[in-house]
Amino acid sequence: MIMREREKVRFMYIVTSAEMRALDEYAIHTIGIPAAVLMENAGRAVAEEVAKLSSELGDLGASKPWLILVGKGNNGGDGIVAARHLKEMGVSAELLYAADPAKLTSDAALQRDIAVRMGIAASLYGTGSIRWEEYAGIVDALLGTGTAGAPREPYASIIREANASGLPLVAVDIPSGIDADTGEAHDPSIHADMTVALAFLKRGLTQYPGAERAGRVVVRSIGIPAGLAEKEGIRTLWTNEELFLRRFGLTLPLTRRADTHKGTYGHVLVAAGTRQYSGAGLLASAAALRSGAGLVSWALPERLLDPMIGRLPEAMLHGMPDGGRGDWAAVPPEAVLRLAADKKALAIGPGMGRFAGDGAWLREIWAAAPCPLVADADALNMIAEAGGLDAWPQRDGAAILTPHPGEMARLTGLDTREVQRDRTGLARRYAVQHGVTLVLKGARTVTATPAGDVYVNASGNPGMATGGAGDALAGLIAGLLAQGYDAGLAAALGVYLHGLAGDRAAASRPFPGSLIAGDMINCL
Repeated sequence: MIMREREKVRFMYIVTSAEMRALDEYAIHTIGIPAAVLMENAGRAVAEEVAKLSSELGDLGASKPWLILVGKGNNGGDGIVAARHLKEMGVSAELLYAADPAKLTSDAALQRDIAVRMGIAASLYGTGSIRWEEYAGIVDALLGTGTAGAPREPYASIIREANASGLPLVAVDIPSGIDADTGEAHDPSIHADMTVALAFLKRGLTQYPGAERAGRVVVRSIGIPAGLAEKEGIRTLWTNEELFLRRFGLTLPLTRRADTHKGTYGHVLVAAGTRQYSGAGLLASAAALRSGAGLVSWALPERLLDPMIGRLPEAMLHGMPDGGRGDWAAVPPEAVLRLAADKKALAIGPGMGRFAGDGAWLREIWAAAPCPLVADADALNMIAEAGGLDAWPQRDGAAILTPHPGEMARLTGLDTREVQRDRTGLARRYAVQHGVTLVLKGARTVTATPAGDVYVNASGNPGMATGGAGDALAGLIAGLLAQGYDAGLAAALGVYLHGLAGDRAAASRPFPGSLIAGDMINCL
């Protein structure tokens, strides 16, 4: 869970370790903020959060000291400063150095010397030497955002002991052992109850398993101007209501002018469903309607037409010539294109199934459809098996692809673990390379645009892991496209609204796992 900070505009930006270094360097060498001042501000911010947590612990927090785990870099220096400020706040703290403190350099060495003169208790780690039960909690200031790979000794042993202590754990900037860019959890890595992210949110805190290991995340200013992120071209953003207001001028829930009619809000075509998966088309069409689209047409194999009549009375049904098969194998692509000719958006693929020649069939629609297109589910598998987008023409109109990790693996030729290892980076590379908007679904869904902008979603819950949720998302995004939102905004907004609907639906049920896709659509 990520908490909102007071300076909301800062909270929008998500940085890599390299971007954070560049922002630090700019603040120090161009603006002229001394590095020691940034470290002082960072340590004070950490101390304030630890003091709040200590107060919540009651007698335990007041009667025992906090143990600050100090590494050899700037992260360790932040921890030493935090110990100083905790002392001034009346919260006892001790320092545990992972390695010989005499080897600290630069500003960390300066803080070490100040701590000595202030009489802050300190010791050097030795395996099994710490009586963890004597402490109220732990501050992890071992390894910062610049560290790569699995922690080595003695850091690995300290991390394992800290995790096993059962004490509250607060991480400074990023839990030690978590990759700051991908969220990959090395062995071992800190399991924090809270992470105090300094200056900006780190990418590894937004993707699993890093997001889980971070616990609650609080983003705190350390004096680097918030506007510097935009000035320096940070292109990864956290999607919440603040972002939609500040970046796009949208207030949520979305509003409408009084003097409008159904034609104002566009007409969506959903091409979806087979005999086996008729519900996919039904869900996508219902979500398109709930998006606010003025009109929704559902193209489906003709054999499905009679059973579906009246199931969604607000949608217009178009039976496609299927030779009585109940699938799309006999439906000519021209029939879909004729229906799409006057539409504002097309969603294609949910529950469509596979058939001989389906790649060439979809490619013809892909190349000729005159409106923005959302490709989901079976449409993605058709693309993957027909050579992927490397072998397909770039569309004149916008295209949005909405794969889950397995579908993304097929589109890229990677395995699912590789897809999940760096979701943000992979989504951006794919979108830029192929000129599409990509929605990589899952916990913390990532939306990437052809321009390189990336939006990491803040809404949603595990109860949404249920059949039909993706069909609903495809229809919702298509409905927003039909209303005139550009592809990047329609995708990012659709993902966020979809997650919000899931959160509302989960809140109304005793067990979030009982959610079904229809619950989410009803909460849009």
